[in-house]
Amino acid sequence: MWEYTDKVREHFFNPRNVGEIEEPDGVGEVGSLACGDALKLTFKLDKDGKICDARFKTFGCASAIATSSVLTEMIKGMTVDEAAKVTNRDIADYLGGLPEQKMHCSVMGREALEAAIENYRTGGRKKHELVGRVVCNCFGVTENEIERVIRENNLTT
Repeated sequence: MWEYTDKVREHFFNPRNVGEIEEPDGVGEVGSLACGDALKLTFKLDKDGKICDARFKTFGCASAIATSSVLTEMIKGMTVDEAAKVTNRDIADYLGGLPEQKMHCSVMGREALEAAIENYRTGGRKKHELVGRVVCNCFGVTENEIERVIRENNLTT
């Protein structure tokens, strides 16, 4: 059994912003139901260019639900440029921490946010291009992405 903070449990049992925004400005989808975790993040901007609403649909464990819920709360009120600076560590820290074995859930949140921002910036015209050797076809994970996550989280072997 994992040790979860009170904030993780609160967002798991009472997730915020569940659903999907009609006519969103940004849409990000990551993961795969076939592999076990999937997340769809949508956001809407106000007239000042700030995220005024964010919603999610996720399939996964307690950590996946909690990180998705808290991510939608974190980015509300931010500009797209500010939201682009949110890291998976920021998401985990906002929750008071996650077990190391569950940090991939915060990574999934970060990747969904990146995809939604790319979708917004390109008007949905451009598909995400994989850069580097693909090591997981289900999730479209490349060596470059693994190296980035290792750097962002100061991981070592």
